[in-house]
Amino acid sequence: MNYSLFVRIQSMILMSSSIIFPFYLLLVRQIGDSYAQFGLAYGLFTLTSAFAYLGIGRLSDRFGDRSLLVTHTFGMALVLLYVPIVTSISHVYLIQIIMGILGALQKNTEKTILARQELALTTVGRTIGRYHFKTSLWSALGIIAAGYLIDFLTIGSLFYIISAVYFYVTLRLLWDRPRSEKKHTEDSSSGVEAGIKK
Repeated sequence: MNYSLFVRIQSMILMSSSIIFPFYLLLVRQIGDSYAQFGLAYGLFTLTSAFAYLGIGRLSDRFGDRSLLVTHTFGMALVLLYVPIVTSISHVYLIQIIMGILGALQKNTEKTILARQELALTTVGRTIGRYHFKTSLWSALGIIAAGYLIDFLTIGSLFYIISAVYFYVTLRLLWDRPRSEKKHTEDSSSGVEAGIKK
């Protein structure tokens, strides 16, 4: 996967998840009756992620990192449309399970894409440091902006806005092929044309 596209996509993904996380916590806390339910909801998220990691690694090697990122972004876009209308704690548990799987997809794919980059051994730390700087910077700016946005909008509308961002990222992943893929396609088509001319 094209590294510059990956960094842009990840910045949007991490900014979006950072924006909704504090407000999602408030929403879950309002629906649940006790800290036990709140703890169970987050425990389900982590537990589901843990088991999902077992299969995600194999899926990444088989279907490619881009496919898993598309699954993550599209899945998150759909789930976030549902979050503002949740009224039952059982629905929160279901959302936590789905988000646990999607979160594991994102985290595992982030690491596999970074690991697949052709970097000199002496610059790996610097490259990863710059990557985390860029994505964390966007996350921080997103959280600050969301706080001001909530003053003018409802919490529900914030989830819809972030859902739209996830849909946008999904489309970018589907339609923006890396240069290497484009070049490979162009080379193979020109080879076919040359063969036809002969």
